[in-house]
Amino acid sequence: MLTRKQHELLRFIHERLRESGVPPSFDEMKDALDLKSKSGIHRLITALEERGFIKRLPNRARALEVLRLPETVGGSAGRRQFTPSVVEGGLAAKTGKAPTPPAQEERRGDFSIPVMGRIAAGTPISAIQSRSHSITLSQDFLSQGEHYALEVRGDSMVEAGILDGDLVVIKKQDTANTGDIIVALIDEEEATLKRFRRRGSSIALEAANPAYETRVLGPDRVKIQGKLISLVRRY
Repeated sequence: MLTRKQHELLRFIHERLRESGVPPSFDEMKDALDLKSKSGIHRLITALEERGFIKRLPNRARALEVLRLPETVGGSAGRRQFTPSVVEGGLAAKTGKAPTPPAQEERRGDFSIPVMGRIAAGTPISAIQSRSHSITLSQDFLSQGEHYALEVRGDSMVEAGILDGDLVVIKKQDTANTGDIIVALIDEEEATLKRFRRRGSSIALEAANPAYETRVLGPDRVKIQGKLISLVRRY
């Protein structure tokens, strides 16, 4: 799944290549996406390359190749909502699709994900702990990269479908887009699960429960530990 900005950049590169056969410059991409710096374009290109949508050709300036396009290139500019991929009961996927036949499930393979303690969806608790145990998930609930899981404690994210006792599956990364639900480490001491937003030069950690206030902190106080991609719920 691509973010809105990733969609916009992929579409812009694709259309420019189709029209002229020459990829746009970083300055042209920056202006087209209304970004303030070329570093943002570099991050978007890296993300698109990691997801297999584009390829940078070595030893050639401005050399980009579009490898594939998503089903829809674009995206809504509105507020993004997280709809969790929930694994229920005996880790059977609730996705609204027909169950995967056993033979196909075997081909896809399962992955062991470490559970690294608890994360607060409420008042922040101590930073992420050491590995306690592991869970096994289908690759359908993972993305490229390294993952870990945390047990949710609290109710500050209930309106995002995240309940006390759930296990959240986190992709390890140190950057996020506005609207992402992230694991945030505050002052190197407290860890919390919140929605990430930028407010000028500050970072807002936003709950999904009106009973909790949004915390606005300086960027030097917040480190992103990963982004929520799936959720495991047991009954």
